[in-house]
Amino acid sequence: MSVEIERKFLVKNDDFKSDSYAQKSIKQGYLNSDKSRTVRIRIADDKAYITIKGQSNISGTTRFEWEKEIDKNEAENLLLLCEPSIIDKTRYLIKVGPHTFEVDEFYGDNKGLVVAEVELNSESEEFTKPNWLDKEVTGNVKYYNSSISKKPFKDWA
Repeated sequence: MSVEIERKFLVKNDDFKSDSYAQKSIKQGYLNSDKSRTVRIRIADDKAYITIKGQSNISGTTRFEWEKEIDKNEAENLLLLCEPSIIDKTRYLIKVGPHTFEVDEFYGDNKGLVVAEVELNSESEEFTKPNWLDKEVTGNVKYYNSSISKKPFKDWA
């Protein structure tokens, strides 16, 4: 069983872009976005994946995750079957000490939302917080990609 342990933060400015060593264009949709499990289809540049995630633990940092690379053409066809509102974003990779932050800048109905995640080996693992990190939103379901596909950032009051 694969487990994902991550912390999630809002980003307060564009300073992260100059620290980025790579970026990729991502389109993703959800075949299922139930709170107890999600089934995601993602195309990231020239690669495609199907991912199943379980429900997060009480702190929101840890959950089951299974991912498999699939054919890009198959992924494009599966995106047509997804729930409404495909997510469009650019992911920036930034190395901070031994950790890599993934910063997602969203477009379309989620334009203006920028979220950073860092994967950890344990919930108590220490990491350096770069100066462009803002409020922590780990465990706040509102910021899950599966949630913003249903209620996009433009509709937040």
